[in-house]
Amino acid sequence: MKKLLPIAVLFITSAISAQVKPSEVSCVYITTTNLDSSVAVYEKLGFSKTASNTFPSPWVQVSDGSVMIMMRKDDTPYIGLTYYVDDIEAVAEQLEKDSIVFTQKPKAGDLIKRYYFKSPDGFNIMLAANIGGFKAPHGPTLLTMQPADFSKEEKFPNKLCGAFGEFAQPVKDLTASINFWKKLGFISKSLTQTPYPYAILSDGNMIIGLHQTKNFDYPAITYFGLHTATHIQQLKEKGLTAFSEMQGKNNAVLKTWEGQHVFIFSLGM
Repeated sequence: MKKLLPIAVLFITSAISAQVKPSEVSCVYITTTNLDSSVAVYEKLGFSKTASNTFPSPWVQVSDGSVMIMMRKDDTPYIGLTYYVDDIEAVAEQLEKDSIVFTQKPKAGDLIKRYYFKSPDGFNIMLAANIGGFKAPHGPTLLTMQPADFSKEEKFPNKLCGAFGEFAQPVKDLTASINFWKKLGFISKSLTQTPYPYAILSDGNMIIGLHQTKNFDYPAITYFGLHTATHIQQLKEKGLTAFSEMQGKNNAVLKTWEGQHVFIFSLGM
């Protein structure tokens, strides 16, 4: 990026009205060939294991209280956003009425019904039947923290990474992308043109950052915090070495071995 996101941004609710909200439970969904190794990475990032099972294939959930990550053992690489849905067929039908096109639907005999689709920019999204009764974490995020707490490190939920700010993704056409995410129940919380057009949206659970830029070309779990240079060094000492700087030592990008990117940015840049 040429410039990091300005944190002293005024979060506003736009006039965009949400049409449908698939679920109150969403997560970052990652496939991995080695669950133990993947879990170890996120534990070093301040996450804890919250659930696991071997049915219908081995999987583990981790959370830092604000973000939930589901990891499933699978040889096919996949990173995206997943909604856990109770009445999945009704939700899928409603989304189709809103012109959502599923790239894959559940097959007869599937133990877990899954509907796959993509954003206009190729970002992976999935509806999955919530047969496990999963619940969403409700810890503070950058959107829900009190502004007065931005200067108090003890108030940040993840003591190593900071506060979850967004699941960032690059987009080609910001307006078209906003209109797409509106169909999933998201509303705009901020919209700016500097240093490039971008918007922050939320459905009350997940936060999405849409960036009309060529400065990065992958989705990234994004955190903002204080004393980030110190915390990045602590993470390196834990064995997380795949960091690259982004505008100085206070801001870094970690690429996990499965291909997930994590932005750790200094609050106030």
